[in-house]
Amino acid sequence: MSQLVTGTLVQSYTICSRQTWLMAHQIIPDQDHSYLEIGRLIDEKSYDWARKKVHLENVVLDLVRSEEGDLVVGEIKKSSRGLESARLQLAFYLYKLRKYGINAKGRLLFPEERRRIDIELDDKMIKEVEDTVNEIVNIITKPYPHSFKKIGFCKHCAYKEFCMS
Repeated sequence: MSQLVTGTLVQSYTICSRQTWLMAHQIIPDQDHSYLEIGRLIDEKSYDWARKKVHLENVVLDLVRSEEGDLVVGEIKKSSRGLESARLQLAFYLYKLRKYGINAKGRLLFPEERRRIDIELDDKMIKEVEDTVNEIVNIITKPYPHSFKKIGFCKHCAYKEFCMS
């Protein structure tokens, strides 16, 4: 069941479990939502000098490069507002790579802020990823999403029509 969990679900889980359920059930948000469009543009235009979009099982890596003999996996984000969710998403990617015997370092990239944060997978982070994956499986296997609960991210969410109607 854990093979159903993707990096996007891990990222959304830390923000809203209802959004996680909707995504997992292939309910597509408003594709014309301004924040989705901005995110796509930043992803497309940033770091075009690096190798991008590596697909591995249920993982899509934004950026992969070698630095001084180390494999570095980068995750590009619009802003650091959702830093915790971005950190956990990148930790999930590093965890998945380690399962394949690939040790890598992670780097969160915020091009609009000209900021980067390095991430290394440690035992504490592995436990956090495993617990998160188990909780996500619990959420997405339920027949219905959690009831709506308004949070600060709602006003910028592409799923708000599914919650605030």
